[in-house]
Amino acid sequence: MIARTLEFFGVASLMLASAVSVNAFNANCNSNYVNYWGQNSYGAAGGAQTNWQKPLASYCQDSTEDILVLAFLNVFNPGGTPQVDFSNQCSPSSVFPGTQLEHCPQIGADIKTCQAAGKKILLSLGGASGTYGFSSDAQGTAFADEIWNLFGGGSSSTRPFDNAVVDGFDLDIEGGGSTGYAAMVTQLRNHFASDKSKTYYISGAPQCPYPDAYMQPVLNAVPFDFVFVQFYNNYCSATSSSFNFATWDNWAKTVSPNPNVKIFLGLPGSTTAAGSGYVPYSQLTGIITNTRNSYSSFGGVMFWDASQTWTNTDGGPTYAQAVSSFLKKGGSCSIGGTTTTTTTTSKTSTTTSPTTTTTSKTTTTITTTTSQPSSTGIPPCTAANQGFYYCVASGTSQSYQICNNGAYVSGACGPGTVCKTSGSSIVCDYP
Repeated sequence: MIARTLEFFGVASLMLASAVSVNAFNANCNSNYVNYWGQNSYGAAGGAQTNWQKPLASYCQDSTEDILVLAFLNVFNPGGTPQVDFSNQCSPSSVFPGTQLEHCPQIGADIKTCQAAGKKILLSLGGASGTYGFSSDAQGTAFADEIWNLFGGGSSSTRPFDNAVVDGFDLDIEGGGSTGYAAMVTQLRNHFASDKSKTYYISGAPQCPYPDAYMQPVLNAVPFDFVFVQFYNNYCSATSSSFNFATWDNWAKTVSPNPNVKIFLGLPGSTTAAGSGYVPYSQLTGIITNTRNSYSSFGGVMFWDASQTWTNTDGGPTYAQAVSSFLKKGGSCSIGGTTTTTTTTSKTSTTTSPTTTTTSKTTTTITTTTSQPSSTGIPPCTAANQGFYYCVASGTSQSYQICNNGAYVSGACGPGTVCKTSGSSIVCDYP
């Protein structure tokens, strides 16, 4: 991943609030969708400010996201206070006295909002341009205690997210050596075991060349729940003849201390999210199908990052929604040694054209109707039409409907906007 810092502007662009669904997260599914959030890579790549990274809760308004990974806790060294960087979503001037640790209360509130919607929130350590590392296992153990108190179920007077508690930690170690990380993860799991109120997770984000220069020692030494392999910016990208998901699947089954670890297909969220490796939606669906059918360790897809996938309209209405919806169609979950197929799909939400910037937040009223809508020519809501959406009166009404599990669910565009049909998609735009 690439950590880039942009000037803090303190503005939030309007993002349409769609039908909010609460889905129980299942780590054993092969249909989970993951986005990194925090670095505003769309803005860092020179994109228009109206489409810059939105507040965390903006991405938790429908069933698209399963896991959101906060990037990054990018400075940690022995003897110093750790530092976080969330680009335009937390001001560098808002630090705890005597430290460089930012206080981000809005992110804390958003974490709770996302968790209430069934999302898992992980905090990522490292990044491509951070300053971090240990020189001993003792330092790694001590750091685990520190971040447990700052971000986990412990206590501290300098908690960046106040009393919000993350659901685990992610390692994106791309420099500084590999010493101390296995000890850190071991100590974190000791803390996890002491808190029976929730399930915590450990994930890692190695680059696809195997073995990863920095991550492999810790991956081989301690159990990970998810491994978000970066299949981009390298020869082993998902569209190359050297695509090596098979290698990582073999690692999961023969080397990993957790034989049930899930391997994710990590990709850029648009052509500007990485130097190489972007996969168009029309091509990605086949790769997902083939990989999921071939490797039982497949857990889903990870993207760098939310600011890119939610502004990319490839597959429509957004790349994020299109890929998540496809993942959930025909996905399966392992339960007690058996595999069951799930027909749950993400409710397709609509997007607002980037014509304005506002700090307003909107809500959507949800009602369930019959399987047959009143509009002439609209198909009945059956399994074959799961995820189908349409405007009730294109161009004149805020109302739209989405086929979800045998019934049409009604939603409404934000104040001042109307639902418009755009090809095979719908958008919420200004009249």
